[in-house]
Amino acid sequence: MKRTGTATLPLHGGKAPHWLFKRMQALAGAIISAIVVEFGTAALLKKLSDPFWFQCLGCVLGFDWHSSGLTTTVTGAIKEGIKGQEKELGFFVAGGKGKRSRKTPEELLLIGQRYGINTEPLIYASRLSAKVDNSAVQDGYQLYHHTFFLDIEGRWAVVQQGMSETTATARRYHWLSEKLETFTKEPHSAVCSETTTETLNLVHRDSLNAQKVITELSARRPEENLKDLSLILDSSGLFGSLHMPRRHFQRPDDIKPDRLKKIFLKTYEKQVADFEQLIGTEGVGAKTLRALSLISELIYDTPVSYQDPARFSYAVGGKDGIPYPVDRQTYDKTIEVMKKAIERARIGQKDRINAIRRLITFTRGQGG
Repeated sequence: MKRTGTATLPLHGGKAPHWLFKRMQALAGAIISAIVVEFGTAALLKKLSDPFWFQCLGCVLGFDWHSSGLTTTVTGAIKEGIKGQEKELGFFVAGGKGKRSRKTPEELLLIGQRYGINTEPLIYASRLSAKVDNSAVQDGYQLYHHTFFLDIEGRWAVVQQGMSETTATARRYHWLSEKLETFTKEPHSAVCSETTTETLNLVHRDSLNAQKVITELSARRPEENLKDLSLILDSSGLFGSLHMPRRHFQRPDDIKPDRLKKIFLKTYEKQVADFEQLIGTEGVGAKTLRALSLISELIYDTPVSYQDPARFSYAVGGKDGIPYPVDRQTYDKTIEVMKKAIERARIGQKDRINAIRRLITFTRGQGG
C-alpha cells in the first residue's frame, strides 16, 4: 500500500452551521471550476486523490482543520457547489455519507444515462474500492462514507472514510483510476491516518501468494473448509499474533463456521477465477476472507501481510474558532473574486485566471 503521508483524524461530533456550509459550497464550487478551467478534470481528480491537498482544501474552506467531519463536509460542499455546472465542467460527483453512500451506483447510472458515459466499469470500481477498504484491509475501521468523483472521459477518484469507535479516530482512503493497475495489489493512491491495531492486509504485495490460495480454497467443497476452520478454532495454541485486543474488527473466535456455510457454498458454486472476483462476490465480507486466510496460513503456509496542512486553516479561519473565527467578510469577498475570475477565464481573456492570483494580494492586505 503506497502511503504519501499520515495524519490523525479525530472523531468530532456536530456539523457545519448553515451559514458556513452555504459559503463552503460557493467557494468549493468556485475552486473546482477554477482548477478545471486552468488544468482540466484529470488534474482535478489527481488533486482529490492526494490526502494532503484534500486536507488543505478543507482548511481553506473554513472547516475544523483536523477533524473527521472535514471529509464528509468537503465532499458534500463540492457536490452541492457544482450543481447545475456538471455538463459545462465535464465533472460529476456521486455518493456521500451513510445512506447516500449506498446510493452511489444509482447516481452513477443516472449520470451515465444523462451524459452518455459508460458507467458499468465505474459502478464496479465504486463497489470494489469499498469492498477492499472494508473487507480486504481489516484495520479496525468501518466505512461510513463513500464519494465517487468522475469526469466525462470516465476517469475517476474515490474518497472514502471509516471510523473506529475504539480509538475515536477516522481513516480516509484515496483512490485514483489513473494509477490503478489492479484492485488487489496495493491499489491506494494514499491512506491518511494512524492506526495502532494489527491490520490484516490482503492487498499488500506480501499477500499475493495468499490471494491465490484463498481463491482456490473458495472453490473447495464447503465441508472441507468448515472442517479445517473448526480444527483451527478448536486449537487454542494456533492463534498466536491473531489475538488483537482493542480492535473493532473480527477475531478468529468471532467467526462462526455454521454462518459461513452459505457463503462457502456460493463461492464453491461460482468457482471464481481470481481474488478480485472473490472479493467482488456478493456476501463475501471480512469474516469470510479472514476465515479463508486462516486456513491458507495454517495449511499452505502462505502468511498474509499485517503490515503539514495546518497552515491552510489560516485562509478564512475555522468553524470552531481555530486558528480564529471565520472571517465572513473576507470569505464573501473571496467567493466574489473567485467567481469573477472564473467568468473572465471562460470568456477567453488573455490573462485567464490571473484574477485569482490577485486574490493572494487582497488576502494579505487584510492581514490573512
